[in-house]
Amino acid sequence: MGDHRSGNGQNVNGKAAAAGPAYKIQLDNFSKRLKTLYTHWNDHRNDLWGSSDVLAIAAPPNSEDLRYLKSSALNMWLLGYEFPETIMVFMKKQIHFLCSQKKADVLRPVERTAKEAVGAEVVIHVKARSDDGTALMEAIFSAIHSLSKADGQEVPVVGYIAREAPEGKLLEIWGEKLKAADFQLNDVTNGLSDLFAVKDDAELLNVKKAAHLTANVLKNYVVPKLENVIDEEKKVTHSSLMDETEKAILDPSRAKVKLKVDSIDICYPPIFQSGGEFDLRPSAASNDELLYYDSASVIICAVGSRYNSYCSNCARTFLIDANPLQSKAYEVLLKAHEAAISMLKTGNKLNAAYQAAFSVVEKDAPELLPNLTKSAGTGMGLEFRESGLNVNAKNERIVKENMVFNVSLGFQNLQNQTNNPKNQNFSMLLADTVIVGKEKSDVATHMSSKAVKDVAYSFNEDEEEEERPKAKPEANGADPIMSKTTLRSDNQESKEELRRQHQAELARQKNEETARRLAGGRSGTGDNRNAAKTSTDLVAYKSVNDLPPPRDSMIQVDQKNEAVLLPIYGSMVPFHVATIRTVSSQQDTNRNCYIRIIFNVPGTPFNPHDSNTSKFQGAIYLKEVAFRSKDSRHISEVVQQIKTLRRQVMARESERAERATLVTQEKLQLAGNRMKPIKLSDLWIRPAFGGRGRKLPGTLEAHVNGFRYSTTRQDERVDIMFGNIKHAFFQPAEKEMITLLHFHLHNHIMVGNRKTKDVQFYVEVMDVVQTLGGGKRSAYDPDEIEEEQRERDRKNKINMDFQNFVNRVNDLWGQPHFGGLDLEFDQPLRELGFHGVPYKASAFIVPTSTCLVELIETPFLVVTLSEIEIVNLERVGLGQKNFDMTIVFKDFKRDVLRIDSIPSTSLDGIKEWLDTTDIKYYESRLNLNWRQILKTITDDPQSFIDDGGWEFLNLEVSDSDSEKSEESDQGYEPSDVQSESDSEEDASDSESLVESEDDDDQDSEEESEEEKGKTWEELEREASNADREKGDESDSEEERKRRKMKAFGKGRAGPSGGMPKRAKMR
Repeated sequence: MGDHRSGNGQNVNGKAAAAGPAYKIQLDNFSKRLKTLYTHWNDHRNDLWGSSDVLAIAAPPNSEDLRYLKSSALNMWLLGYEFPETIMVFMKKQIHFLCSQKKADVLRPVERTAKEAVGAEVVIHVKARSDDGTALMEAIFSAIHSLSKADGQEVPVVGYIAREAPEGKLLEIWGEKLKAADFQLNDVTNGLSDLFAVKDDAELLNVKKAAHLTANVLKNYVVPKLENVIDEEKKVTHSSLMDETEKAILDPSRAKVKLKVDSIDICYPPIFQSGGEFDLRPSAASNDELLYYDSASVIICAVGSRYNSYCSNCARTFLIDANPLQSKAYEVLLKAHEAAISMLKTGNKLNAAYQAAFSVVEKDAPELLPNLTKSAGTGMGLEFRESGLNVNAKNERIVKENMVFNVSLGFQNLQNQTNNPKNQNFSMLLADTVIVGKEKSDVATHMSSKAVKDVAYSFNEDEEEEERPKAKPEANGADPIMSKTTLRSDNQESKEELRRQHQAELARQKNEETARRLAGGRSGTGDNRNAAKTSTDLVAYKSVNDLPPPRDSMIQVDQKNEAVLLPIYGSMVPFHVATIRTVSSQQDTNRNCYIRIIFNVPGTPFNPHDSNTSKFQGAIYLKEVAFRSKDSRHISEVVQQIKTLRRQVMARESERAERATLVTQEKLQLAGNRMKPIKLSDLWIRPAFGGRGRKLPGTLEAHVNGFRYSTTRQDERVDIMFGNIKHAFFQPAEKEMITLLHFHLHNHIMVGNRKTKDVQFYVEVMDVVQTLGGGKRSAYDPDEIEEEQRERDRKNKINMDFQNFVNRVNDLWGQPHFGGLDLEFDQPLRELGFHGVPYKASAFIVPTSTCLVELIETPFLVVTLSEIEIVNLERVGLGQKNFDMTIVFKDFKRDVLRIDSIPSTSLDGIKEWLDTTDIKYYESRLNLNWRQILKTITDDPQSFIDDGGWEFLNLEVSDSDSEKSEESDQGYEPSDVQSESDSEEDASDSESLVESEDDDDQDSEEESEEEKGKTWEELEREASNADREKGDESDSEEERKRRKMKAFGKGRAGPSGGMPKRAKMR
């Protein structure tokens, strides 16, 4: 889907321009967007536009290839048409166009408009047909140098689109001359991406029209076409369906849509996939294989159309006689897709949308997480994929109103338990065009339904009813499987019994230890230091002689002395800016402007305590002053200056207060000539340094008594003393994108202006690469194989560099004079990890030999095992998909740590890990109010000791039935809780869909299940085998086809009956 045709009938080329007035630039639109371009360029010149003084955009010649280019997008956005082989150069005071005579005629009307809009003179350089344009290019370069020197710059900074290779003779000459000229070239791709991201009303209307067409092509053409093919059992290839659907897009009347045909084009050739071969990448294509629609098959359709070059997209997955796995996977995907759309709200981060989808899959079907696509879509507009707006787990760009997204989510390479290669492997994909509104997102392609009832078809109902009773005898006699299950259950019981005994011993030891600690009057091992926040005296001027000279009784802001001078009774009275609480201005109907200044006064709500208050108790305080002026501009400047100065002073004082609470560190002893420092280069740091400049990587060095991290900037330096390190971790990249070193400290340090106890240094092991202009790439493409090998080599090299650094530092720490620190890099044990929510987002939490950590997502989680009192596993019970873990620390004044939404599949592994690390754990069915519990313990520790300590959490003591419930947990049989399963069947649609196949057999098998103890998985496997055997031995192929046609007739209305009705999904 990623490569598209640049031409769509909107090109201003030589032949078209011959018509003259056929192309007319909308001057109002041009004026508005030119202002937007220059405003965005000025506001984000350093962070997005590469500090460019000049923008040079060259549009390539026409091409029949399907592609998207930012140069063409800028033409369409600004001028309304594509101008092939045209060079545009934007400067502060001039705009240059280099093009042919016919394009120049179209551009003439913008000369006056550009002057009025941004004050820029338009200069059009007309290239003759036989001219190569060299002289005209020199004239443009000369203009750039002249304007640059006038602005006092020696070397002009020219922004261009670095990823667009020159095409055609004109652009090749331009590219060579641009690089050879005395310019500094910077890429402006990010600036253009951000400029196009937020759409105006006209752009949104084009997107909505494109989405309306796309959704109706799917609803009124594709779906009836597929139903007709399956109904009549036609043999149709994916590529032929692609061709016919493309014709339906270009002729919208086929989809019952009325739009201008000249404004319509495809985004990409429509995609049809089935028969076990699926590709969810944007570059996928329809192959020449036949459409496969037998039982348990999946069909993916994706359609994208453009209106006035603005894109839309919609993808749907159709299920044919879906099995339970396919039904569950689709329901989870649908729920996750809706969750992602719901999180695309103004002010949210893009990764919140992907995280919402991820959390749904993690909660409802954690086994499908490895198959979930790594992205939930991209931004969309003039480009099908707008760079910088990928909806993935790492993108923290803020969602803004009127952004447009292609929300695309899927499961790749799911496996059916079958030997048929056509439906053994299947994938699922859902995609919609979403417009971000003020309060909620609007799904522009909602006309194409993705509800289960509209995409799932059932054809084999009669056949199943005949075959179902025949499977009964087979289900009753699988003794070997039964005995194997029973033996596994016995082993689990013996293992659980050993764990229970060990936990009982730990409980006794823990209660004795807690009793000793409480009896000694210590509730924990916390650090109860209280740092007093000091306040310095506010002095603006030491004497009257230091006051600046007055200026006609005008309010003055003295930036140097951080003071505001107010004219009161003819005298200039200074006030330190820290004494000002708020400042505001307003204007009345007589054009009088007022400025109102409110001061910090003792006794008012939310007023910070100041030492001056107690020092000058008899002082009189000024609460508020107001001034009137006819000069609105001066009033605005004063208000802005006061606010800016106050913000700077408050930030400085806040940082000073933070630093005052820090523990004084020893001084770093740099390595001399005898000992060369151990270095690791090109590292990024978290938390990052402040400031608005571009972030820079740095180098970590191990010196005599600590580490030093520094970048090329003088003020970006962090020293970490060995004696302040509590834990050190090394985590190589395996399934993550980064390799990292993490230090958890005893005492806080300052990183930039942030106070932190956790400092991390990392390297991204993979480069984000976007291929432009390429078509479909085969899995056996040598370039792709080579690229993957390079990524593996890069990851291995980075891991090896980190490992060498860690080994050398461990050797350094092993020296005798560091023996008291007991330092060594710890490595997370990934095989013991589990998913959970320690803060606000789900994360993969991993134990180490001394800690429980999560070092990828921020805020970091580092829990020292030796500081844990007990662990309580909450919401543990029959039928629960998730449970919570509460960690109670030995310091009872410290809040407990809760890790929520841990999958129940991780319960046994967590119990085993806690038991092996000698941590006592308890289980409860509900969440407890731990703040009240700890308060009760600290208020009356003797009662807590007398009542048995932590044994009030022991369900085995407090509930006589708990042991039975634990046993039923291990040997769970549906017949034991038939009433519960019945009620769940009524309440849950998804379960009823899966279990309806065996409703007729359940009563007769109930007694056998109680005696034999079989699991649902075994019964399901036996029934499937029996169905296959009976299907092979009985009934001829013609008979089965006849029954299938009969069932199909029941489940469908004929083509003449309007929109066909979907058969119910099993």
